[in-house]
Amino acid sequence: MMRTRTIHVLILALVPSLGLSGCARFAESGFNPLNWFRAAAPEAPAVLYVPKDDQRMLVAQVLTLKVEKNLNGAIVRATGLPPTQGWWRADLVKVDQEDDSRLVFEFRLYPPVVPQPAGTQASREVTVATALSNVQLEGITTIVVQGADNALSSRR
Repeated sequence: MMRTRTIHVLILALVPSLGLSGCARFAESGFNPLNWFRAAAPEAPAVLYVPKDDQRMLVAQVLTLKVEKNLNGAIVRATGLPPTQGWWRADLVKVDQEDDSRLVFEFRLYPPVVPQPAGTQASREVTVATALSNVQLEGITTIVVQGADNALSSRR
């Protein structure tokens, strides 16, 4: 009887220790109480060089344009298709127009830093949006988003 109890106690002691030995880095984990109040060193942010004047290129093709109305104005959302993967920092850049009834944006983005494969269309699609207030939309009848090969417009 005593021998069986000793075996059970031994098994109960070994099971948690074997379970913890499966944790490769318990000393660095959140389960270690010594790590609970230690502040982590902040990571250095990635610094990208951005020139003062906009050097971004037009997206090759504008695929979709949606203007979604809301209480404060509208959200203009466009999806573009660059020639390869890796294009970044996309924005809709307002173009100065003489016609006050049209609001024209250029879909601009930076090319990849290193050459990238073309990949599938879904992997290359880039979506960008901008919010417009009711004041900005006053008198506007058409919103246009331009790319290198095409432009899409939406009438109000």
